[in-house]
Amino acid sequence: MSERPDTRSLLSPEGKILSLQEAKRRRESLREKGKKVVFTNGCFDVLHAGHAHYLLEARRMGDFLIVGLNSDSSVKKIKGPLRPIVP
Repeated sequence: MSERPDTRSLLSPEGKILSLQEAKRRRESLREKGKKVVFTNGCFDVLHAGHAHYLLEARRMGDFLIVGLNSDSSVKKIKGPLRPIVP
């Protein structure tokens, strides 16, 4: 019987929420180590299974995934005046 991996470290935001400048530094450091860095962004005010699938597939494309989050004002422009649902 295989044990389930401990996913707490995957879900913890500690060290994972970065400013743009910090993300750029992290990306360069990873590239210098020969790692492939993948970037995607989106409107995640309502997270659903489609988002989870899309993010898993994006992560599989490289060694590290950087996810940019659209601002509330951007979401409103893209999705309409009733969005974001969850600010």
